[in-house]
Amino acid sequence: MIKNANKKLIKILIVIALIIAITVGGCAIYLSDYYHADVNAIEAFALNDGVIKTEISDKMIAFGNQSSKVGFIFYPGGKVEFTSYEPLMRELASRGVFCILLKMPFNLAVLDVNAADGVCELFPKVERWYIGGHSLGGSMAATHLANNLQKYEGLVLLGAYSTSDLTNSSIDVLSIYGSNDKVMNAEKYLEYKTNLPSDFTEIIIDGGCHAYFGMYGKQEGDGNPTITQKEQITITANYVVDLIEKGE
Repeated sequence: MIKNANKKLIKILIVIALIIAITVGGCAIYLSDYYHADVNAIEAFALNDGVIKTEISDKMIAFGNQSSKVGFIFYPGGKVEFTSYEPLMRELASRGVFCILLKMPFNLAVLDVNAADGVCELFPKVERWYIGGHSLGGSMAATHLANNLQKYEGLVLLGAYSTSDLTNSSIDVLSIYGSNDKVMNAEKYLEYKTNLPSDFTEIIIDGGCHAYFGMYGKQEGDGNPTITQKEQITITANYVVDLIEKGE
């Protein structure tokens, strides 16, 4: 009886070990599979723009003048290398907005919702702060903002929605997505749009897609854009600056 019981226990332990190994292996594969920044496209975009790029840490890159009056903290999209958004940060910085681009654990903002904690305090000369992000990053930026309303003037959602209720806040909100975006869940976007202040600004970029807010190539399931990445980034920057000027 004892031998049979031991054999049964060993079999159970082997099965448990196999399940754990498969789960860990599956997670490792999932987390290691992400969209890489298009280095060549990013370098071409950055030529002669005169923007100062400063690596504050291995998780934070700054763009522009640290003495600017306005700062913008950005959360990257899910499973997207954070440097893919350097062109948008550079475009905004060239217009006087000091930008902070944050790296997320395993490229997933959901694993560090409060990655922006302490960032504002690092740059005391910046008087007004905005926060935003792309896709999953936008949703997580909204969640962080909801718990830190006193720190920020506004929120920028790129192909994203807020699951946090911001209706009673005085936050300025800008929501932008491309007309050809096939990645963002349209039903959830409509559902959670009610979480935004009634006077929020919604912009639909004609011919834009989900992936073109950054430079990381085509995203699986996305629609076909009819404008260039540079055009979508420039249009986005125009509206973000409009939002900032509105709050002055």
